[in-house]
Amino acid sequence: MKIRGLRVVLGMALITVLAMGCRSEYERIRLSGHPEIQLAKALEYYEAKEYMRAQTLFELVLNQYRGRPESEEMFFKYAYTFYYQRQYTMSAHYFQNFAATFGYSEFKEEAEFLSAYSSYNMSPIFRLDQKPTIEALQGFQAFVNAYPTSDRVPECNKLMREMRLKLEEKAFANGKMYHDQKKYQAAIQSFENMLREFPESDRSELVQFMILESAYHYAVNSIFERRQERYKLALDKYRDFVKKYPSSQYRPDADELYKKGREQLKNLIK
Repeated sequence: MKIRGLRVVLGMALITVLAMGCRSEYERIRLSGHPEIQLAKALEYYEAKEYMRAQTLFELVLNQYRGRPESEEMFFKYAYTFYYQRQYTMSAHYFQNFAATFGYSEFKEEAEFLSAYSSYNMSPIFRLDQKPTIEALQGFQAFVNAYPTSDRVPECNKLMREMRLKLEEKAFANGKMYHDQKKYQAAIQSFENMLREFPESDRSELVQFMILESAYHYAVNSIFERRQERYKLALDKYRDFVKKYPSSQYRPDADELYKKGREQLKNLIK
């Protein structure tokens, strides 16, 4: 039994020795505990586009190099390792953190742009939550304000227009959803919020008509005690519509809603 036990121990020791000898260069450096070697190898991996390995080694030495001359390049490339691996939540955070930490860095402008661009890359289709879209829009606007003469400003303006159109699409879809679900009060509020936020929208005419239509159906479906005031609201929405769009393609339908609403209101006042 003792001999068998000794053989087991020796076997395990041999396996350990062989494993140590078979470790890759990366593993040996990762476990070496030498920050200088780890940083040098991290930069080497970064240049070789092995971003996962570079990121791991950067993380091992971040604290040791904090406040030292090497830290600026290291933190900047560390942020880039997330960006290149499409880990955009992290790259947005670390680029913004870099810009705040290294306020006089030659890389500050690039970091602030890439922070916003990382959020842009996370922007989903308009039907989903638009938090990344809003963050991207705010980031690009802050960049344009901070660097009005930057070569990146035209691209920022183009991307901001794209983001605004997506947010507008989201706002319109929300209003239409309420309208189609016959939740007319919510539709009115949603459409009016959209027009306040996007006054130059190409859909303004349609949205204004849908507000009128929603107001009319809101009155029709109200309890008796509230119908009079709500028909008056619908007629007001009609006047707003024809004042702004007297020759609208929706004018015949608007006139018909006005006629019905006025007749209903007369019957209520009798």
